[in-house]
Amino acid sequence: MDLIGGYAGKILRINLSNGKILRWTVDESLLRKFIGGSGLAAKILFDETGPSIDPFSPENLLIFMTGPVTATKVPLSGRYQVVSKSPLTGIFGESDSGGTWGPELKKAGFDGIIISGRSSKPVYLWISDGEVELRDADHIWGLDTYETDKAIRDETDDKAVVSCIGPAGEKLARISGIFCDGKHGRAAARCGLGAVMGSKRLKAISVRGTGTIEIADLESLEKSVKELASSIVENARGMHDYGTSGGMRAIEYLGDLPIKNWLLGSWEEGAERLSGQTMAETILSGRYYCSGCIIGCGREVSFESEKYGKVEGAGPEYETLAMLGANCLIDDLKAVAKANELCNRYGLDTISVGAAVAFAMEAYEHGLISDEDTGGIKLVWGDADALLRMIEKIGKREKGLGWLLGEGVKRASEKIGGLSAEFAIHVKGLELPAHDPRAYYSQGLSYATSNRGACHLQSLSHIFERSVTLPDLGFPEIQERHSLDRKDELVAKAQNLMCMFDSLKICKFILFGGIKPSTIVEWLNWVTGWKMNLEEFMRTGERIYNLKRLYNVREGISRKDDTLPPRILTHKRGEGGSAESLPPLGELLSRYYKYRGWNELGIPEEEKIKELDLTEEAKFLRRRTKP
Repeated sequence: MDLIGGYAGKILRINLSNGKILRWTVDESLLRKFIGGSGLAAKILFDETGPSIDPFSPENLLIFMTGPVTATKVPLSGRYQVVSKSPLTGIFGESDSGGTWGPELKKAGFDGIIISGRSSKPVYLWISDGEVELRDADHIWGLDTYETDKAIRDETDDKAVVSCIGPAGEKLARISGIFCDGKHGRAAARCGLGAVMGSKRLKAISVRGTGTIEIADLESLEKSVKELASSIVENARGMHDYGTSGGMRAIEYLGDLPIKNWLLGSWEEGAERLSGQTMAETILSGRYYCSGCIIGCGREVSFESEKYGKVEGAGPEYETLAMLGANCLIDDLKAVAKANELCNRYGLDTISVGAAVAFAMEAYEHGLISDEDTGGIKLVWGDADALLRMIEKIGKREKGLGWLLGEGVKRASEKIGGLSAEFAIHVKGLELPAHDPRAYYSQGLSYATSNRGACHLQSLSHIFERSVTLPDLGFPEIQERHSLDRKDELVAKAQNLMCMFDSLKICKFILFGGIKPSTIVEWLNWVTGWKMNLEEFMRTGERIYNLKRLYNVREGISRKDDTLPPRILTHKRGEGGSAESLPPLGELLSRYYKYRGWNELGIPEEEKIKELDLTEEAKFLRRRTKP
């Protein structure tokens, strides 16, 4: 088979139980159907793991995957995907990271890594220009992610890029992630996949690559990128200047900001103090660019204070500022930056940590947990010291509340009991990110139907109700955020599109740069040599989305699980930009299922399965319905 443009051509298979290392060449027909990244990884996970497998068992797979545009001239293409069965949700789990690790793996000669088994002792993987070696990691087990990055680069190559877990992942915290790029703190943080890595006793994967990726039509690709680069930069100027938190004040104004565990509707002064504009005026020291990026939304901060010591490295993004800050009523920017650093070092998802601490603060307020439970920490709203001390307990997996919160909000609520289920804010076990479905109805539908649990990135639909249009897909104007009109179509098409972003491995922020799906299809064709049109491109995304849904259906997911927390469905915020709105989820779901070609239980119909060429994958549905 001739090598397709955009692919390194090999995927590593590592069995940690016996140390076997194999190289696998994927057939082009499979690549055309599932692309790479999230799509190809979902296909592998579906085929090679059965239902009801324990996420911490050796049989579970941990899959790192790049895509065909990774390490090419395509702008914002420096990303990789991690896929596994989630120990946090028990269903399909995936997480996405930027930085430089993905392109480095590709240049080292591999499109991805499939990890199975469990090592008898801590190990790390060293990959250098096609050479692969498992090395002892006893001496670095227990180090935080910043320390691990330095130690491994000292042992391998100073120019290597390290993806690793911290103490939280080692100790199987279900809200732990996988981190790369050292102090820059790029993270595949969601779904607890750091704990899967920890269960396999795999501390890190270090890669160094100096190769190049063959491009089918480099001249056309370079010409297009050159013509569009300046407009991308200009359109996304705000992201460069202020990062994702540059929209903090507008988000608060629209009623989209989570405040006091999603209770309040307005927090204007607090949002101002946590904004990207304030950060730029105070602690910002530089801007970080992921590999291939021309926008530079990443923040670098530097400050030293008697209270928080020296903080230097990755600055908090919007989600972190919202969840560790506004959701806990903490408006001290330096405190949140310190909290962000602690999460990065321990290897924790800042979204889930912010949700867990806010949940604990409310449980403390209601008397469901006491000072004895907290180890003497008074978990009152707005107390930055309480936040920092609790992060330490979660990261170290200390017995008691620290351990329990590391299990995620759903499990913590089940253990604490009482009224805590009323304010345990999650979908399918994954804590809500920092965008409120009461502000954007499409977001509520997206959270409810997202394949990994509550996730704004699986559709990114709210941007099409705020500032971005999708004329290629039939939405030439900004959509009304509190209307039911065409929300089913918008969310489904946006989910299909984001599946392609996650499979190509291109950053979704390129949409803020004014790039439309049709342009991305052109780039893909020039990279690979394919002749895909927009219809096939979107149908491929739909196939991938439905495959992930079938994985979850096989695990028992149906309409009963496609819901939102009671607080989001029933509690009006009372003030702010979304004071009186509540998402009409029942009606939205019924319309969505019909548009998707799913039945009223949320299961893909046979006609849709055939249309998407997923008949083989859906065989279990027929077996399950037999008497």
